[in-house]
Parts: sequence; C-alpha cells; structure tokens
Amino acid sequence: MNTSFKSAHYKSSREEKIKFFDNRLKVLPFLDDSGRLVDFLSNNNSNFIPIANPFLGNEELSNVIECMNSGWISSQGKFVTTFEQDFSKLHENLFALSSSNGTVALQLALLALGIGKGDEVLVPNLTFAATINAVIHTGATPVLIDVDIESWNIDPEKCKIEINSKTKAIIPVHLYGEPSDLDKLLVLANNYGLKIVEDCAEALGSYYKSRQVGTYGDAATFSFFGNKTITTGEGGMILFKDKETYLRAKKLRDHGMSFEKRYWHDVVGFNYRITNLQAAIGVAQLKKLSFILNKKKEIAKSYNSFFLNSPFFTVQRCNESNINSFWLYSVILKNDSPLTRDQLIAELRNSGIETRPVFYVLSEMDIYKSFSKSKMVNSKFISENGLCFPSYVNLSERDFIKIINLIKTIFNEKTCSDNIS
Repeated sequence: MNTSFKSAHYKSSREEKIKFFDNRLKVLPFLDDSGRLVDFLSNNNSNFIPIANPFLGNEELSNVIECMNSGWISSQGKFVTTFEQDFSKLHENLFALSSSNGTVALQLALLALGIGKGDEVLVPNLTFAATINAVIHTGATPVLIDVDIESWNIDPEKCKIEINSKTKAIIPVHLYGEPSDLDKLLVLANNYGLKIVEDCAEALGSYYKSRQVGTYGDAATFSFFGNKTITTGEGGMILFKDKETYLRAKKLRDHGMSFEKRYWHDVVGFNYRITNLQAAIGVAQLKKLSFILNKKKEIAKSYNSFFLNSPFFTVQRCNESNINSFWLYSVILKNDSPLTRDQLIAELRNSGIETRPVFYVLSEMDIYKSFSKSKMVNSKFISENGLCFPSYVNLSERDFIKIINLIKTIFNEKTCSDNIS
C-alpha cells in the first residue's frame, strides 16, 4: 500500500476530515468500508459554510433505488401514496395532496377554493414572490399588506383596512418559521367570510399555540425545495379540511381528468404532480423530521445566546406561546450598527460564510407596484436591514463558532477603525 496516499472514511466527522489537510494536499478522497471512492473534499471548498445544506442519507438512497427498480418513477407509485398519507397523519389527518412544487401548491389551493378573476387576495409584502405569483396566476388580484415589525408576518390590523366586497382570501406566510397571528386573522375571516390559505413553505413543524401551522386555515401549502426543512429536490404538499375542495384540487392537478373515466377530461387542468422518485425521498425525510427540528432549535438557541446580547442586532420575535421551526435564523442590523447589512454579508462571504438578505419587498418591484395601496414602512425596514444565517442540521459546532467569532472580529475591527478615524 502507498503510505503517502491520504484518504478518510466517508462517515468521518467534518472535523476529522479537515485534520487531514495540509498546505500541499488539494483533494481528500472519502472511501467506504471496501475502499471504494464515494466522495471527496477539495481544499477550495472545505472551509465554505453554505446558507443551507440538505440532510440526506442512506434512507433516501435506499428508497430511490427501490423506486427505480420498481419501474414506477413518474407520478404513480407507492411512495406518492405513502408520502401523502404520512404527511396527513402528522397534520391531524387532514386531506393531503402532493404537488410538483410549493408554488403550484398555492395556485391549486386557491383555485380549488374558488378564487379567481374579480377576487382580491391579501398577501404580505415581505415574502418570496411565489406567494403573489400564485395569486396572479389564478386571475385574482393580490393586495399587498405591510408586516408586523416584530414577527415580520402579515399585520392583521392592516389587513382589516384593505378588506372590501372583492376580498376573498388572506394568505398568511409563516416567515422563516415564525407563525403568523392566526387568531386575529381567523376572526377577520369569520367576520368577513374570507378563506385562509396558510403558506407554510418555511414553517414545517412550527406550532401556533397548541397546534401545528397548516391545520388552522381552509387550506395550507408546503414546499420541499432543496433548502427547505425537508426536501424532495422540488416538491410541495397541500392540506385541505374539506374533502370536496381536496378532490377539486386533485382533479386540477392531473390535467382535469375524470376520476371515473381515465383520459376523459372534465375541466381544464394542469400537470402539477409530484413524481414517485421525489416522494421516495420525501418518505425518508419525514421520518427524520423530529430530529431535524430538534437540531435546528438547538442551533437557534446557540445563535440567540449571541445575537440577543449584541447591541447591533434585533432578532425576529418568537412568540412564547408558539414554536418556531427556524427554517432560517434571521436578524436585523440596528440603525446604529457600524456596518450596513450588505457590508456584513460581503465580509462574511469573503471569509467563506454564506448568508443572504431577507426577501426584497414586493411593492418596490415594478411588476408588483400596482398591487400596493399603502405605505410599507415595516417591511421596507426589515428588507433593507435583515439577513439570514446558516441554520442547517449538520452545521458543526466548529462552523458555528467560526461564524460567531468572525462576526465579533468584523465588528471589533470596524468599531476600532471608526474610533481611530
């Protein structure tokens, strides 16, 4: 055996793998028990800490292999059924319908609830564009609403101001995992005859008071994109309380095809189905959900120990009666910070740490400006000053310490520099 050849077992910890590196080593191969190459680590990216990283393992691989061997790799197969059933069991046995992604899940939910041309839907101004796009694609008109300055979620009081005879629904987005004020929103819905469609793309596993988000509204949607709490690569899920609404969405999802007569189409539908391959990953991911959520809470607790005691940051409020799943741990730089948000992001990126700004406000994008009827002071402030930190399950203690120490160093150097000048 060539004793100068360096390798590591693929199950070694990240810390153990990094120890193998020296200045001359460019690539470290990872071998399995049989000595076969299964992966490698390059010194070009060994110190890079991404904003997100999917938590995948042998369980997902085993399911995918089984799926491939079965030949059922498209939209039919046992994994699609199991994924929907397992998701339903986790959410009070509501009707669960999988979809090709979280965006079309929103569109299907709205259409199944009868939302369309001539209707208005209240949407938070601080959210990913998928929320407003889904409304537009139904033919309805979105109305942008400013957010609460502490929770960063849609403000029920501002919703009330915009409700009129055309208003048919509210979409509360549980931003970054923090639940919206569902009690107040449900009062509005009951008083004005509105539908509530919860956008839970970032909040799988979050609780509003004693119940999981997604179980309060007339419908709720989830995303399984690669950076979400669990992933299927791309994918989504819709929860419905009402069976008739669920069946309408199910028909729309599959080309509008009749349930009684295959290849006979009752309505103009879409092809928004998830594949059995994606669902195979999802089934394995759901079994890890409890572990994933606990790890993310531990990471958030560690972040809190620093950011809550820093004079330069404000943390997104987590209501004590709720449980935040912490999709992405997010903070705001205060006005008296010696650095801007963008300066901090750049400094961290230059040191191999990926962060990202919170979402840009929709009301300032040309294509959405006409949907804004009022000033958006809170969402604009959060958008201009907020950023998100790495919050994935396998973020090591070493990497977490690196992030915090680097932030301290950046601020100390900036503060000293300002004092000298």
